[in-house]
Amino acid sequence: MNAGRLLRNWTLRLGLLTALALAAGLVPGWLRPTAVVPPAPAGPLTPVTAAAAPLAAPTACTGAFVTHTLPHTTTARTPIPHQFETNGAGVAIEDLDDDGRLDVVLANVAGPATLLWNQGALNFSPQSLPDRNARAVNSVDVDGDGRVDIVFTHSLAGLTFWRNTPPAQAGGRPTFVRQPLRNVHKPAMAMAWGDLNGDGALDVVAGSYDAELNLLGNDFLFSDGAGVYYYEQQGEAFQPHRLSAQSQALAVSLFDVTGDRRPEILVGNDFHTPDMAWQRADGGWQTITPFATTSHSTMNLAWGDIDNSGRPALFATDMRPFATTDARTWAAWLPLIASMRPVSEKDPQQMRNALQVPDAAGRYVNESLRRGLDATGWSWSGKFGDLDNDGWLDLYVVNGMIDADLLGYLPGAELVEPNQAFRNAGGGAFLPAPEWGLGSLASGRGLSLADLDNDGDLDAVVNNLGSPAQLFENRVCGGAGLEVDLRWPASANTRAIGARLVLRTSAGLLTRDVLVSSGYLSSDPARVHFGFPAGTAVHGLEVRWPDGAQTRLADDPRLAAGAWLTLTR
Repeated sequence: MNAGRLLRNWTLRLGLLTALALAAGLVPGWLRPTAVVPPAPAGPLTPVTAAAAPLAAPTACTGAFVTHTLPHTTTARTPIPHQFETNGAGVAIEDLDDDGRLDVVLANVAGPATLLWNQGALNFSPQSLPDRNARAVNSVDVDGDGRVDIVFTHSLAGLTFWRNTPPAQAGGRPTFVRQPLRNVHKPAMAMAWGDLNGDGALDVVAGSYDAELNLLGNDFLFSDGAGVYYYEQQGEAFQPHRLSAQSQALAVSLFDVTGDRRPEILVGNDFHTPDMAWQRADGGWQTITPFATTSHSTMNLAWGDIDNSGRPALFATDMRPFATTDARTWAAWLPLIASMRPVSEKDPQQMRNALQVPDAAGRYVNESLRRGLDATGWSWSGKFGDLDNDGWLDLYVVNGMIDADLLGYLPGAELVEPNQAFRNAGGGAFLPAPEWGLGSLASGRGLSLADLDNDGDLDAVVNNLGSPAQLFENRVCGGAGLEVDLRWPASANTRAIGARLVLRTSAGLLTRDVLVSSGYLSSDPARVHFGFPAGTAVHGLEVRWPDGAQTRLADDPRLAAGAWLTLTR
C-alpha cells in the first residue's frame, strides 16, 4: 500500500474526530429502531446438582489494583509497528486443566502465542504455543467433550483450532493439538461463539478485516473475498452461511438486542463501514437496524446490566481524547485533528464511544454522552465488571496507539494515554476512578476480567502491544463476592454459554450472562462473578439455561458471600 492510500485509510478512520470542535451534550434522536420482540415463554424447571467451595480470603487491602508483569510480549514484524499490525492481539481466560484455577492465553502478531498455566497465588508457568499472526483468541469447548479448547483468528487466514487433549499421565497437563475446523476457512479478524440454532452445539460467527486483506492485492481482489460468515456446527463439520460479502470487523457479539431471549449477531466495523446486525427469521438471518447512532470505528462490543434493571446495555469503543487529557497528549492529537474532514453530527456513525441503553419500551438509545463515557482516548477493549464488589458493574477501558506511518511525528511513533477506569456509583452513573491504579500507560489491546486468585473479586489481564502483558490484581476490597460455574455434560454446550443468571439479594436483583467472546479480540471465562456490599443477604439464584429450561435455588445456605458454586445439570 502506498503512503497516499494508507493516509486516506487512516483519514477515514479518524474523520469524525472533528466532532471535538462541535458543541458537546447533544444526544442524537433515533432513526429507525428495531421492533422489540415478545420474549419466548419460560421453559420448564430442571434440577441440578450443586457443589459449593469457599473462595480464598482477600489479600491485604490497599483500595487499588496491584500491577504484575506477565511473561509475554506481543510483537510486530518491525521494530515500530505499522499499518494493521498496530491492531495487536487479544487475551482469553478459562480453566484449561480443570484444576479450579483460571489459566491465561495471550495471542501474538509476530511471535508465538503464550499459555500461562495458573499455579495459584498469581504464579504462572508459561508455555509457548506455535500459532503466529494471531489476532483474536477464545477459550471454548468447541467439540463438546468437556475440555476447553483454544481458537485463534488470523486477519490474513482462517481460524486455527487447538484441541484440548487429556494428559498421558494422571495429574499431568493436557496438551493442545492443532486440528482443522472443517469448512471454516475464510480469513477472519473477529469471532464469537454460541449456540445460535438451539441444537446444543456451539456455532461461530467470524468477520474479516478487508482493509488488511487488500494488502494482498490481486490475490484478494479477484478471489471470492471474505466478509461475515455464520458457521453452523453440524456433526464433525461446520456449514458456512455468508451474511455479508464485505466487512471491517474488529468485534463480533452474540447479544439479545430484540429481547426475544435469543441472541442476534452484531458486528462492529472499522472505518466508515456501518456496524451490522442480523436477527434469525424464517430459518435464516435478516438484517436489522437496532441502533440509531453507533460509534464510527467500532473496536469493541461488550454488554452488562449497568443499572440492575435486568436489561443489559451494550458498549462500543472508538477514538476520542478524554476531557482530562493533559497538554502533552492534546499536542499529540492535534496533527490528527488537523487532517480531518468535516462530518455532520447528524451522521449515524459518530467518532465517540457508544453506550446503547434500553429505554422503558426496550428500544436502545445511545447514552454515552449523557453518562460521560463518550471519550476514553484511543480505545480498544472496554468491559463491564463489578470491580469493587458493590453490586454495580464498573467499566475498564484500555488505550494506546503505535504506528510508524500515522504517528511518526511522536517519539517511538506512539500515542501514550492512560487506561481509563470508571466506578458505577449506582444506577449506571459512572465516575472516573483513577484511585484504583488501573491507568497503565502501556499500549493496551485485548482485555479480560476474571478472578485469577479465587478470592472473590475480579482481576484484569491486558495484552499490550510492544511491551509485556500485565495482570492487575484486585485489592480494592469493596464488598463480598459469589461465583458460579455451570456444567451441562449432557449437552455439547458443556459450559452453558448463553445462559442467564439472576441473583436475588437484599440489595436488589443482579443479572449476569454466561459468555465467551467479549470486547476486543478476547474472551472471558464462563465462570460468573457477582459482587455485592458486605452484609447483603442472598435470597436465591435463578438460571435460565440456553435451551430455555430454568433452575431455581431459594434460601439455600450455600448461596452466601465468599462461596463458589458449581451447578451441574
